[in-house]
Amino acid sequence: MSTFIMIGNYSLEAMKEISRGRTTKATKIIQKCGGRILSGYATMGKTDLLVITEFPSVEEAMKASVNLTNAMGISFSTMPALSLEAFDKLVGNKS
Repeated sequence: MSTFIMIGNYSLEAMKEISRGRTTKATKIIQKCGGRILSGYATMGKTDLLVITEFPSVEEAMKASVNLTNAMGISFSTMPALSLEAFDKLVGNKS
């Protein structure tokens, strides 16, 4: 599984639909796409939501992103992420 960061922004219509059940709905959509939520945060500022997920591939992550937008009116930007440890191994022994 690969890690993906999903950054979400509510549309005005989605803001009207905010409820406690939205997290359950989003979790089910992500699971149907083969993923799982590692952690999630509501934020203030340019971003409304930050969700750290795992998916088997980029295709599943993209599918979840599109499905979340269609089902919930939340626009997601989804990007792959490496742990700092994995990144350090990737770049080698440069000082």
